[in-house]
Amino acid sequence: MNQDELSKAIINILKKEMSVVKDILPSDFLQNLQKVIGPETEKLIEKSGYISKSKYTALERLADNLEKRIIDLENKTKE
Repeated sequence: MNQDELSKAIINILKKEMSVVKDILPSDFLQNLQKVIGPETEKLIEKSGYISKSKYTALERLADNLEKRIIDLENKTKE
């Protein structure tokens, strides 16, 4: 489950539990809450040793590019 899905799941649980008081709350309350919960959720996940899929993909791409550069440099030194 990625960070965005986790945030949406938390928001859905809150919507369900807060259905009784939703008429009292402003209409954009849950959207604003998701903006706050999202980053905090990601921090908690990262503290557990996990990262989001987008960060993993970015790091993987960076590692691949670095590996290609090293191979190119090694080939140039052999010439």
